[in-house]
Amino acid sequence: MRSWLLAAAALVGATLSTCTQPVQAQVPAAAQQYRGQLVRAAHSVWGLNAPIAVFAAQVHQESAWMPEAVSRVGARGLAQFMPATANWWCELNKLAPAACQPHNPAWALRALVGYDKYLYDRTPTHYSAFDRMWVALRGYNGGLGHWQREAVASGATQPTRQQVDAACGKARRAAAHCRENLHYPHRILVELQPRYSSWGAGL
Repeated sequence: MRSWLLAAAALVGATLSTCTQPVQAQVPAAAQQYRGQLVRAAHSVWGLNAPIAVFAAQVHQESAWMPEAVSRVGARGLAQFMPATANWWCELNKLAPAACQPHNPAWALRALVGYDKYLYDRTPTHYSAFDRMWVALRGYNGGLGHWQREAVASGATQPTRQQVDAACGKARRAAAHCRENLHYPHRILVELQPRYSSWGAGL
């Protein structure tokens, strides 16, 4: 009986220790080697106020910081670019095909922050920075065109971010995809971003 009580006490102690660890301790060890590259890429595209914590959380969500990651649908690298999206991005930025390398961490991080900026610049300017990033992330995950059509489908002249979220699946996007697409920005901005607060600015 005594040995059982000691084992139980040890288990409770270990659980409490885990629960009281700072959120930054939940950052994968693999992330640290890419921190400098991500910060430089973000600053070069977004300026010194770049929301580093958001981008780090996004990489965490996309690939868990594994540059060789390949999803079941074929998305590749740290940023999980689909081959067609990677080719389009390289053509848009006048990069030679040989320079289009989703599995190259440096390329992937530059592409992620660059594509986020491309999407962010096409979100409603009257939204808050948080809501604009929310929209950009929905675009990254499921296509900005779907979001734009759902904004029209909301019926409002200037729909709020929440109104467009509520209209998910009411245009061309299949409603079955809405759960994932709506969870994606929440996971990054609300759940994962705090883990990377020590890396730089957030939203």
